Amino acid sequence: MKNQEVKFKNKDCFYSIIIGENTLGILPKKIKLLCPKTRNIAIIIDNNVPKKFKYKLKNKLKKYNLLFFNFDANEKNKSLSKVSYYLNKLLSKNFNRSDLIIAVGGGITGDVVSFISSIYKRGINFINIPTTLLAQVDSAVGGKTGVNSKFGKNLIGSFYQPKLVISDTSFINSLSKKEMICGYAEILKHSIIKDKKFFNWLEKNSSSIFKKKKKELIYAIKKSCEIKISFVNRDVNEKGLRMTLNFGHTFAHAIEVKNNYSKKITHGEAVLSGIILATKLSVIRKVCSIKTLTQIKNIYTKNKLDFVYKKYSQKEAINKLIPFLKNDKKNDDEKINFILLKHIGKTDLPNKNKIFSNSLKKISGSISLY
Repeated sequence: MKNQEVKFKNKDCFYSIIIGENTLGILPKKIKLLCPKTRNIAIIIDNNVPKKFKYKLKNKLKKYNLLFFNFDANEKNKSLSKVSYYLNKLLSKNFNRSDLIIAVGGGITGDVVSFISSIYKRGINFINIPTTLLAQVDSAVGGKTGVNSKFGKNLIGSFYQPKLVISDTSFINSLSKKEMICGYAEILKHSIIKDKKFFNWLEKNSSSIFKKKKKELIYAIKKSCEIKISFVNRDVNEKGLRMTLNFGHTFAHAIEVKNNYSKKITHGEAVLSGIILATKLSVIRKVCSIKTLTQIKNIYTKNKLDFVYKKYSQKEAINKLIPFLKNDKKNDDEKINFILLKHIGKTDLPNKNKIFSNSLKKISGSISLY
């Protein structure tokens, strides 16, 4: 299948997302075009990436002075201390702004490396090679960078666009079902907030995504990127409309922080839980119908994903999330800022559904009933 290209373009920058099988081969040509003055390349690579890809990169980029750094990708290493470690390494090697940093890994790796790139000498060339389905459909798109704090997830960061994103589906061959679910959560979310036709397509083709069928996989990645970019282009720095992309994430981030970023629940599983909780809240607030909730639940059941939200179907479990909801980065006052759903393909406007934590506690019993 021919490589697919999705273009990000606004008044400040332009870059392409190249999607396909074995797309790493285009990297040397693209670097020469996009970063013509580059002599030194630092490649920060996730330890989980199969070694054959490291050897492939070494071979493809042998004309450059290469520096490889391994990264143990987990939420605890998504920290300022790790950022400082890599910054000092780059400074000791005298990298300049015309040189290049490449991230090879999942979303955590991309978030950390893009943040490093954004602050190193106030900005160095950056290319992202996302290796998980989650990163290819979400975190590698849109230019959000960041690290965690003890107060919450992604609370320290910046906005910084790459020169290029290469989404090579060859990386996905080695992913577990759990990792595929992580990416699928964001794909599903994108369809729910923007595109009913895509949601209908997912009803029929989700099993093909989990089976890693390339045609359906590439289509789903491309469609997700297009949907995310449609929001990002209109609100690059997340002042309003882009917050729509956080549908389900207010609850999801609370679930992750409460569980101390434990491997027992992945980001994707938390997002899938958050989507259901946010939709239930939408029904209670009379923003959407019970029919919409049922439609979404059906796609979970059909793909054996309903286990994710059963953990948060009790009043007590929901109430325990409330203290962590207060620190969500969308909040700009004492209330918790939720993105609620009107129907498949459309959410309510951001900042329209703010709820005091005490009020949420009062209706938590109703949330558990749906």
